[in-house]
Amino acid sequence: MEVFDGKKAAQDYMSKHTLAFSTPELTLMRFAFWMGDSVPDPKNEGKGIPRMMTYLTEQDFEPVLIDDETYVPTGAVKSSASVGNAYNEVKTDGKFCSECGTSLSMTAKFCPECGTTQE
Repeated sequence: MEVFDGKKAAQDYMSKHTLAFSTPELTLMRFAFWMGDSVPDPKNEGKGIPRMMTYLTEQDFEPVLIDDETYVPTGAVKSSASVGNAYNEVKTDGKFCSECGTSLSMTAKFCPECGTTQE
């Protein structure tokens, strides 16, 4: 299967172009125009193709199938209690989340654990 090697394309562009005095939007627009430029076709002499086509590479890989029954996401923050919150107030009268029971400050609008809106 042919796939687009975007990382190599971006590295080639950045190695040949200065990013000084450029906004992210302008850099992205210039990169897009550069990818669409016509370049000589390495397979058909005398013909041109969009530069983007020169970054297609043949890769053989199996698709990743996700089994919903056993899939466990990684990298997600499941609890913020171990990290703490710099904006926590001292809790004196013990307000608790109506959904999960987490101890909250009296001015909390959302539960930091489950996200439920507090009244």
